[in-house]
Amino acid sequence: MVDFQSRDTRRSVDDGDDDPSTADATGADEPEGHDEGHDDSGDDGGHAHDHDHHEHDRESLGVAIVTISSSRTREDDPAGDAIESALTDAGHEIAVRDVIRDDHDGVQNTVDAVAGRGDVDTVVTTGGTGITPDDVTVEAVRPLFDKELPGFGELFRRRSYDDIGTKVVGTRATAGVVDGVVVFCLPGSENAARLGAEEIIVEQAPHLVGLAQRE
Repeated sequence: MVDFQSRDTRRSVDDGDDDPSTADATGADEPEGHDEGHDDSGDDGGHAHDHDHHEHDRESLGVAIVTISSSRTREDDPAGDAIESALTDAGHEIAVRDVIRDDHDGVQNTVDAVAGRGDVDTVVTTGGTGITPDDVTVEAVRPLFDKELPGFGELFRRRSYDDIGTKVVGTRATAGVVDGVVVFCLPGSENAARLGAEEIIVEQAPHLVGLAQRE
């Protein structure tokens, strides 16, 4: 901080003092002090913001897993098993586990119903996200979204590229929020379901649910 009283006193002693070294020294002190104060406040603010951003994260979630397939059964559902394993290992509870056919209205009604249950915080579907005529999951679920989460599909395709290369363009994995419940729609293959659940959903679902249900 500049000492204005001292500076005025020096000038009163010798008003004709034009020594440039005095001006340079005085000017150099001001930005140095300003920079130090700015850095300190920036560090404190960053830590506080990070803490506030995660204070609503949920430790344990109620999960509904819905496999959408006309050929799978509850006893033969490797993709659903992979999702359940990832989420239970992370400490979450499976409230619903179901296998339904590739039918637009059936998919929409099922997701809407499980999202409305009081014991469900997140829904994970597997199957029906491709481009064949019977892949109707995205068309059925997207109209239910209050908010869409496009970043989920973008990140899923980026992670999947290492495994399947440019074939990722054929998957339409997506996610969104339905009345405070976060819904993730994954492809039907076991590897894709495991990747999405283990590498993205387990890490992000508690945070997203906390935000979506924040009052």
